[in-house]
Amino acid sequence: QVQLVESGGGLVQPGGSLRLSCAASGNILRINDMGWYRQAPGKQRELVATATSGGNTNYADSVKGRFTISRDNAERTLSLQMNSLKPEDTAVYYCAANIRTKWYGGTTDYWGKGTLVTVSS
Repeated sequence: QVQLVESGGGLVQPGGSLRLSCAASGNILRINDMGWYRQAPGKQRELVATATSGGNTNYADSVKGRFTISRDNAERTLSLQMNSLKPEDTAVYYCAANIRTKWYGGTTDYWGKGTLVTVSS
């Protein structure tokens, strides 16, 4: 079994900062791509940022220059540093990872349960 657990969400004023963390645990052989997604009220879930196992990163245009994704492969953690937060960043943020648990067959995408980020004054 594999579990992803997010933490770090909360209430912050516009212009403020938050740091989200995601910890992976379970019978893991290899973690491939990891990423952060978010879903705002009344909207579809959208990609925020991704990080490959080799360290390559990509960002949605809406967060580029404000958010930074990073991962620690040894600790099996993923982080999202969010600066200059805007009200439109308000959403439930989800951690996702493509993980191999067996040496045969394919890999599986796992999702955390999410952590709420509210940007409001």
